[in-house]
Amino acid sequence: MTRAFIAKTTWIVLLFATSVVAQTTSDWSAKVSQALPLMGHRNWILVVDSAYPLQTSPGVETIETNASQLDVVRVVLSKINHTPHVSPDIYTDAELPYLTDTEAPGVSVYRTEVGELLHDYKIESLPHEKIISTIDEAGKTFHVLVLKTNMTIPYTSVFIRLDCKYWNSSQEK
Repeated sequence: MTRAFIAKTTWIVLLFATSVVAQTTSDWSAKVSQALPLMGHRNWILVVDSAYPLQTSPGVETIETNASQLDVVRVVLSKINHTPHVSPDIYTDAELPYLTDTEAPGVSVYRTEVGELLHDYKIESLPHEKIISTIDEAGKTFHVLVLKTNMTIPYTSVFIRLDCKYWNSSQEK
């Protein structure tokens, strides 16, 4: 192969890779809008910090948003609330209340802001490892959409399990 061919091929590959990354980063909100009509009860949408692990269960899809955690939570909840078929059950890490600003600068402000954002919702807190194993298991059967944010404070992820909006647990009984 000639150097010109290699250089041209490398340039095409880099151009393609850059466009894929840009699409992934800028189109997360559109991806949520496209996915929601297909999602139902037992599906999950996770809004996670930047160190959240890339899970390999077949149903787990991860998208880098390059956006603020609270902005992503706000958009996702708004989109869910405007659907006719699903409602959010929210889970957070049980470790979050125990962090201090000395250990994790900004955690107190985050707790206040996320508390205000989620004040209308029932929230269940579970240990982080329990939530990750639950997501891993769910990803074997159900779709899990993971939206990674630029958050750099630990235990700040918001885990949203979708439930049926028009048929509740009382009706099911």
